[in-house]
Amino acid sequence: MILSNITVPLLGLVDTGVIGHLGEPYYLGATAVGSMIITFVTWFCGFLRMSTTGLAAQAFGSQDQQQVLLVLSRGLLVAFAIGISFVLLQSLYVDSALYLSGGSEKVLEYAKQYCEIRIWGLPAALANLVLLGWLLGMHKAKYAMWLLIITNSVNLSLDLLFVLVFEWGVAGVAWATLIAEYSCLFIGLAMAASTLQTSKSALLKPLFAAPKQFFARESFFPFLALNRDIVIRTLCLEICFVFITFMGARLGDTVVAANAILLNFLLLISFGLDGIAYGAEARVGRAKGAKDSDAMQLSVSVANRFNIVLAIGYSLLFLLFGQYFIQMLTNIDAIVTYATEFLPWIIALPVIACWCYLYDGVYIGLTQGATMRNSMVISTFLVFFPTWFLLKDFGNHGLWAAFCFFMAARGITLYWHYKRNYANANWTD
Repeated sequence: MILSNITVPLLGLVDTGVIGHLGEPYYLGATAVGSMIITFVTWFCGFLRMSTTGLAAQAFGSQDQQQVLLVLSRGLLVAFAIGISFVLLQSLYVDSALYLSGGSEKVLEYAKQYCEIRIWGLPAALANLVLLGWLLGMHKAKYAMWLLIITNSVNLSLDLLFVLVFEWGVAGVAWATLIAEYSCLFIGLAMAASTLQTSKSALLKPLFAAPKQFFARESFFPFLALNRDIVIRTLCLEICFVFITFMGARLGDTVVAANAILLNFLLLISFGLDGIAYGAEARVGRAKGAKDSDAMQLSVSVANRFNIVLAIGYSLLFLLFGQYFIQMLTNIDAIVTYATEFLPWIIALPVIACWCYLYDGVYIGLTQGATMRNSMVISTFLVFFPTWFLLKDFGNHGLWAAFCFFMAARGITLYWHYKRNYANANWTD
């Protein structure tokens, strides 16, 4: 999962590198703003992957095959419903988001072009979250790995073709991602059908064959409650990311372009650490379904060791090669100079943030959405925004300092709750 997850931000780095060499900062700024507007929806709907992983892992641990299929079917139904809604309301959503971003005229022009293409991929992108989460919950990590690697390879290849050969610019990046998202959907459905040893059309069979069971109160209401808590948690996280992007846009094209590079580095870090968290999700969820407290303790302990090693490795990587990575992504001197000034924040972040990624995974496996929600609300509104307000006179440095405190607060609150409630061999509920 670490290897497959890293392909996602590597793709983002290729996007940034391709656009970053077009000669003007506003191309990179537009891609950053447009991508954030679309990614806001997919990250906001991250509950689809998280809840699906936890519920599928618990059903797998309890060997309830009917519940395994219901978890997948419910997730796909919700994903398609949300995705189609955004397609139908695209003008309202995109125009409002671009207005709030406050970028320059050129940034807004190309960002709108990007969004008007990418938004048609949302139904597939959200369904892919469900499929990925379900495969992880079913302990099909190799399927999940190949799903991500194949689709991201398609995206990368089309990026290079559309931008460098066809010279489609920002629109080329958007079209590449759109095609890759639907490719991922069809491959993922085939993998799910193979796992269940059934046909792709049978994946939604529970909805039509037994709608009463599909919406059964004892299982559907907890599904909604868990998703509600994860939605609130994810919304808080998204608010922080959007705030950094939009505040950077207000500080100028060079700032938003430099922040786009740094945020791509952060994604490389977070997706790698999430690979460990994904493993913890599946194993902790399976342990809870089987009511095996010793297995849960072992899963968390092993994941913790890998977590620390990988975090230190990331910090060393950016300490030694960070400036070289920036120069690979853009040849615009002003952006290189500005991004290099803020590189120390990226060097520090892996060690600061690794704990929140790991314990997010643990609590997804436990399907303790309320705990994740409370941790994120505290970290966002009692740490991130107050810290930024106190440090706003430091400009972009104030933004990154607030983000570091925010990530540390997430890890501290989740670790405290885990030690207080679950870190003992007698855990049973």
